[in-house]
Amino acid sequence: MSTTPQTPTATETTFGNVLDFDLQGTLAGYWIAALRVITGYWFLHAGFTKFSFVAGEPFDASGYLLNASGSPISGLFTWVASTPWMLEFTNFAIPAGEFLIGLGLIVGALVRLAAFFGGVLMVFFYLGNADWAHGIVNGDLMGLMLFVTIGVLGAGRVLGLDAIIEKTGYGDSRLAKYLLG
Repeated sequence: MSTTPQTPTATETTFGNVLDFDLQGTLAGYWIAALRVITGYWFLHAGFTKFSFVAGEPFDASGYLLNASGSPISGLFTWVASTPWMLEFTNFAIPAGEFLIGLGLIVGALVRLAAFFGGVLMVFFYLGNADWAHGIVNGDLMGLMLFVTIGVLGAGRVLGLDAIIEKTGYGDSRLAKYLLG
């Protein structure tokens, strides 16, 4: 048995290790930064336009939740719509969450955290729109794929605040490695 230390290969890389795929200064890096900013704008705009001071009336998810009859999670949606405190939380969380996710992606801060929660929302949107009239591949699934790609590639490290945060003492912890990117 050899005692020579092995360096991790791309297949052995985890979130805690340095990614072998260098995105800085390459066309791929600029592409992932553009993808991050465009996805961020999409969510920031979606959340901002749901705020009552913009829309003119408070956001209400009950119609969406109650009309998701073909959804595999329609029971959960019906429960949320018929439980006052849960509906109130949902009516706050959707616009605020979309806005904050979008803001995090645009500035490139806490990108993995934002991508995770963006992915969670896209799973609910995908399952809520489960009529799949145009097939199982639709805009909601593509949105989920965008968030997964942004999170996996650590898109905040390319022209984002996560690259700056990682150089400070805050970026040294194991938790920061999972949240930043």
